[in-house]
Amino acid sequence: MLCYCYSKRKGNQIDLAKIMREKILAVIEKNSRIDIHELAILLGEDEVAVANAIADMEKENIICGYHTLINWDNTSQEKVIALIEVRVTPQRDMGFDKIAERIYNYSEVSACYLMSGAYDFTVILQEKTMKEVAQFVSSKLSTIDAVLSTATHFVLKKYKDYGTVLVSKDNKDERMLVTP
Repeated sequence: MLCYCYSKRKGNQIDLAKIMREKILAVIEKNSRIDIHELAILLGEDEVAVANAIADMEKENIICGYHTLINWDNTSQEKVIALIEVRVTPQRDMGFDKIAERIYNYSEVSACYLMSGAYDFTVILQEKTMKEVAQFVSSKLSTIDAVLSTATHFVLKKYKDYGTVLVSKDNKDERMLVTP
């Protein structure tokens, strides 16, 4: 059921269901673990309506998954994150989409973005070693016919990711103070 109201200023129709969906997305983008009951109370909406809106957005591929942000630096597990700039020649009648599909279908690829600027794609890998990243670039990525060149960058330290500060605020700079 769609609900509409009219703005007093302009007489414009406002879709209340759309507004509720946008509010839901804003909340769960920051906290995907929030309980439906809590979310409904926070939004001042009916619990069933909120649950149905979320289910609809999952079916429509608006909500594509629920992920956990992990600070791997605070674990004993080593991870190497590589950002790879990829320059390609677009394919006739298909542009960049077919090339992107070929790249993002590799299991090693965490993310693939079409970019503006000096290169065409940013490909993100998260592997155990730099050697695994090098192996992927040399044996899989660079062998694609449309790929002209690659440039690989490694993340040395994450300070903030997806809006979350990852470094402890009580980390004091232990370097010796030098004065002239």
